[in-house]
Amino acid sequence: MSAELQTEIAPLIVLLEALNEQIKRADDELAQLVKENPVVKRLTGVPGVGVVTATCFISTLDDVRRFPDAKQARAYLGLVPSEYSSGERQQRGHINKAGPNRARYLLVEAALTILRRRSAATASLHDWATRVKERRGMKIAVVALARKLAGVLYAMWRDGADFKSSAAGDNEVLAA
Repeated sequence: MSAELQTEIAPLIVLLEALNEQIKRADDELAQLVKENPVVKRLTGVPGVGVVTATCFISTLDDVRRFPDAKQARAYLGLVPSEYSSGERQQRGHINKAGPNRARYLLVEAALTILRRRSAATASLHDWATRVKERRGMKIAVVALARKLAGVLYAMWRDGADFKSSAAGDNEVLAA
């Protein structure tokens, strides 16, 4: 590079180094949180769900007892279809996107990870989402998997259970 270009880029490099240091400290704090918090550690046991997704899910729902069931938690996260009903006619639309969007975004990303990479641990979730994808398309399958994943995470948190893949059925077996 020319000396002139190096002079122009030098302040940006200093900013990048400072940002990289802050990111490293935040990553270290999250790694420490996994060690200290059993709920975060349990939720990160789900394939596709990392520390950021687990902590965001927990902080978004705040207290698992706020919601009587997984259906209410999924509705709070905005992962349920909107409904346009009148009289006897019932029509469902896109997800309602109610509630905080960060947790919804991270759950969709986790669902994409599961759908893109089939593993033994995610075989039943992957196969279920693949069947939905063949019928309804990729976007709907990803959101449906994110909704299912939110229910699994909610149940694991509520019951204090670990994630175990179920080879026989579509749902994950949660055993304490």
